Amino acid sequence: MAYKALKAAHLPFELVRSEDIKKGALFGYKLLFVPGGWASNKIKTLGADGILQIKEFVGRGGNYLGFCGGAGLATADGIGLLNIRRKPTKDRVPSFSGRIRLNLSEHPIWQDITDPVFHAWWPSQFLPDRDTNHLLAAYGAALPDSFSSDLNVGDTVRYGDWADSEKNYGINLNPERLLDDPAVVEGAFGDGKVLLSLVHFDTPEDSNGTLVLKNIWNYLQGMGNIDVHADTEGPVGLVKDRVEQSLMDELESAADELISLGLRNFLWFWRNPMLLQWRRGVRGLEYCTLFTMIKEIAALIRSGCNSSLITSHSSRIKNLLLPFSDQAKRLLILERQAMLSGPITYEMCNNPEIQKMRTWLFGNSKSHGGLFKELIDAVDELLYSLL
Repeated sequence: MAYKALKAAHLPFELVRSEDIKKGALFGYKLLFVPGGWASNKIKTLGADGILQIKEFVGRGGNYLGFCGGAGLATADGIGLLNIRRKPTKDRVPSFSGRIRLNLSEHPIWQDITDPVFHAWWPSQFLPDRDTNHLLAAYGAALPDSFSSDLNVGDTVRYGDWADSEKNYGINLNPERLLDDPAVVEGAFGDGKVLLSLVHFDTPEDSNGTLVLKNIWNYLQGMGNIDVHADTEGPVGLVKDRVEQSLMDELESAADELISLGLRNFLWFWRNPMLLQWRRGVRGLEYCTLFTMIKEIAALIRSGCNSSLITSHSSRIKNLLLPFSDQAKRLLILERQAMLSGPITYEMCNNPEIQKMRTWLFGNSKSHGGLFKELIDAVDELLYSLL
């Protein structure tokens, strides 16, 4: 999502992985942008060496930009670039997603923003700490088309009752609990700037977000006005291989069938071109992440990306995806049936068969494990090599 947003905004960047960072790849750059995703997983893959490299990079005058999970990584609960902490899970609104208005402080990144509506996607929350960090924006009102868990905010405000819903769901749901909490903060670590946002300025088709991205690039890199010329750079040509294309067709078909099953069983719908809204009781982020990445790989291959590893990668992914997809479809139907007997969550269900399948497919962690982790790591490796 971040990659496509930066490309659409015609902003200069290069991709680096945690393994590159461990080897000193940040030397010579002005800015490290860490996009969304589980902060805990980022910490694991960076390890002590990667964390030290980032802290030395920022301490020497490099700048750090983090969105959502990338913001959480930099907090005192993560690697400690800023002395700001995240609220305990029990005190958060853990499943908010969609459009929300921000109350802005005067700052260059808000230049030309007239209606400060942006997107948050299941963010963490900062504890207010205005003594050591500059508050750039606080949460305002959630817009009616946003969701809290699988409840539409506008409909619940008009016809429902947040208190009853919170009692039934066992979590905080009312988005008014977000009001005035920090959403975007800035601070310093050594000689470097650290800018953290819990809202996603890289949301697809978000003109406000695109504008802020350009402003941030100007602010943190001192680039002056960014040239918004059309991006004419295209992929390197590659002669199509029929075996390779057949493999990708099979992978696309499996991903399509998985998402289609969820659609026709009223388990989810598309919020935007890259993100699903799913019903409470099933995982949705994992399925739409897998689907979107496989679709992107297929599009890159069709456009002629040059990679000698496509066929071997695709074969490995096929060997993981086909059994995953087959069992995931069965799990989704079982979860759909279990919903008829009472509320379930992604981690709680009294059906032993469902629990066994969930553990095998996703592990026992909210941030995923199991076969899915092995599969998504393989998909990620191929997508990275193509990009």
